[in-house]
Amino acid sequence: MKKSFFTQNLMRWNKDANRREMPWKNEKDPYKIWLSEIILQQTRVEQGWNYYLRFIKAFPGISKLANSNEQKVFKLWEGLGYYSRCKNLIATAKLIEEQYAGRFPGDYDKLLALPGIGPYTAAAIASFAFNQPKAVVDGNVIRVLSRFKGIDVPADSLSGKKLFNELAQQFLDKENPGIYNQAIMDFGATVCKPRNPTCDICILRKRCNAFLTGRANDLPVKEKKITKKIRWLYYFIMIYKGKVYIRKRTNKDIWHNLHEFVLIETKKAITPGNWLQVAGLKQLINPEYAIVSSTSRIYTQQLTHQTIHGQFIEIRLQIPLKANLGYDAIPLGKLHDYPLPKFMITYLEEKNVNLRNG
Repeated sequence: MKKSFFTQNLMRWNKDANRREMPWKNEKDPYKIWLSEIILQQTRVEQGWNYYLRFIKAFPGISKLANSNEQKVFKLWEGLGYYSRCKNLIATAKLIEEQYAGRFPGDYDKLLALPGIGPYTAAAIASFAFNQPKAVVDGNVIRVLSRFKGIDVPADSLSGKKLFNELAQQFLDKENPGIYNQAIMDFGATVCKPRNPTCDICILRKRCNAFLTGRANDLPVKEKKITKKIRWLYYFIMIYKGKVYIRKRTNKDIWHNLHEFVLIETKKAITPGNWLQVAGLKQLINPEYAIVSSTSRIYTQQLTHQTIHGQFIEIRLQIPLKANLGYDAIPLGKLHDYPLPKFMITYLEEKNVNLRNG
């Protein structure tokens, strides 16, 4: 079957001009492919690269991952964010170890049924590891197809998703699906970029609708605009006899399964001043036996749907917490054995990772 202009030229570009290097590229091991894809969900390649290498070193196979201490896995994930990915990583590893004897299923539908694996990741594993004719559809693919065909249907609408999935499958090189899928993603990342695409060197430009009509920077179109929630988190670092109080986040919220200091969350900023009188704190401590030893600057972290603001207040206690509410006192020197949110890591790094023993 004769390949389309798009497919022929994309595969030619991949062979002659694609120089994008990544440690998981051309990988055939479904475990390593899966690991790289989970890490790269919501994460840039540059950031995920070293995490991938560290995970492969610590857990060279899925059995090792499935049987490892979960806290160790979360600690290795620390700083990547979107920790539900890590939770699903562990769940999938255990499921494959138990139900598939440690071997990834080669069937697309069985892959799709695994925790944390959606259509894109299932297609990536199926095509890269098992040469199944399944097209991947991510932001890079949508951008390339939208521009080439001049599609202004919102990519995040139901009709848009259906259209781009059908178009991706139509252009797929059925004989070399893995190579094609990697090629179109690399093309979107290096040539048909979100901003300032290099149309002058594009091998597809003579038939690219967006290039011919001057609309490259207008496509693809999105329907939804993200409304960000604003949250204020105040972390009180309670230190008593060389130990600091922390607890594990167990609610279905950001940073699930990570550990944190004593937390008071508010809807708006607290006026700096009498920290020991903050609402909610008196049920934990007696202000007469507590001293504020330092306060941090205000930190901000941008998440996809949330903007997090907050501050760290270090308090020296002369008596233990009145009620721990799930907090445990651990030696200061053991703090970094626990997986922590990036929000806290940033603060600790600025403190030179050294909370003084009091």
